[in-house]
Amino acid sequence: MAVGLGPLPKLHPVPGFELGIASAGIKRPGRKDVVVMRCAEGSRVAGVTTTNAFCAAPVIVTRERVAGEVRYLLTNTGNANAGTGPDGLANARRTCAALAALTGVGETAVLPFSTGVIGEPLPVEKIEGALQAALDDLDEDHWAEAATGIMTTDTLPKGASRQFQHDGVTVTVTGISKGAGMIRPNMATMLGYIATDAKVAREVLQDLVRDAANKSFNRITIDGDTSTNDCCMLIATGQAALPEITSVSGELFAKLKQAVLEVFMEVAQAIVRDGEGATKFVTVQVNGGGNHQECLDVAYAVAHSPLIKTALFASDPNWGRILAAVGYAGVPNLDVSLIDVFLGEVCIASQGGRAATYTEAQGAAVMAREEISIRIELGRGECSETIWTTDLSHEYVKINAEYRT
Repeated sequence: MAVGLGPLPKLHPVPGFELGIASAGIKRPGRKDVVVMRCAEGSRVAGVTTTNAFCAAPVIVTRERVAGEVRYLLTNTGNANAGTGPDGLANARRTCAALAALTGVGETAVLPFSTGVIGEPLPVEKIEGALQAALDDLDEDHWAEAATGIMTTDTLPKGASRQFQHDGVTVTVTGISKGAGMIRPNMATMLGYIATDAKVAREVLQDLVRDAANKSFNRITIDGDTSTNDCCMLIATGQAALPEITSVSGELFAKLKQAVLEVFMEVAQAIVRDGEGATKFVTVQVNGGGNHQECLDVAYAVAHSPLIKTALFASDPNWGRILAAVGYAGVPNLDVSLIDVFLGEVCIASQGGRAATYTEAQGAAVMAREEISIRIELGRGECSETIWTTDLSHEYVKINAEYRT
């Protein structure tokens, strides 16, 4: 059950960026599981990818090619092409070569992306057989169809869009994402594609995607598992009639950065809202840290604790589990007498123990909500960090126990 996630909003077409969807039947006959995206000539592409050492073959190929001229992005679902060794690399390159042959571009102008089951050979022939249909389907207005086409265990498609005006010109930023489990991006199984018609220098675009990902995709976690296939790509087609953005300053860059960050944040949080088996959307905010890393360490200790996650699922205000997670997060010389912990607006712990004003009824009322915040005040400094996570339900176990069957 997706928490607070409804139908897709209006996804504005991005001039110079087209999307086409087709069925290869990788896991299921008739399932739309191949998505081709075409970038206008002269587009710039930048991205961030998984830090998992067992990264998938398409991730390796994308890293090799993304700095060059990119014209097509090819995504398949149902098979991750990860843990597949040299054959996996050859298969990733082969699918790119097939698309290049159909479109007349160089093989290195095609970036591959895969998501699905790890360790299974990529069904190259099925993907090759679907490419022409995907090309025939290319359209700037097919964002919603593509958002559905890249889904795996997702229950709903995920997308966001923003537009702004600059010197009388409308600039568009639109993006989609997929992911529901094996989520702890560290740039999970997640993919994100965000495009704009602004003209952006490659170095600026890379800085922008890295910064936006750090504030969005790198601040979500469902189960603490960093996928082998994470990729988040930012495409600038340059079709808007505005000067090229060549530095991280100025009014136009500031407007673009804000729109990009809003789209990144929306599609990243949508992954958490659609987390496998999730019944709660949980914000964990840590303030007063001596540095940002210790804030993140505390936040992830809370977000990854199975005891806390199951208490969230049960709507049980078992605040002792939160204190325990804060205590084992590894913050050096932590003075627990300075720490306050809040569940929603309710102070549940202060000065090392239960807050004098806290009652079980207050905690239970907060825990009954679908959207819950846990705020921890460390009292050590000025740094803050926020991450987003879910509870851990029976359904999560069921989904992942049955994933390959």
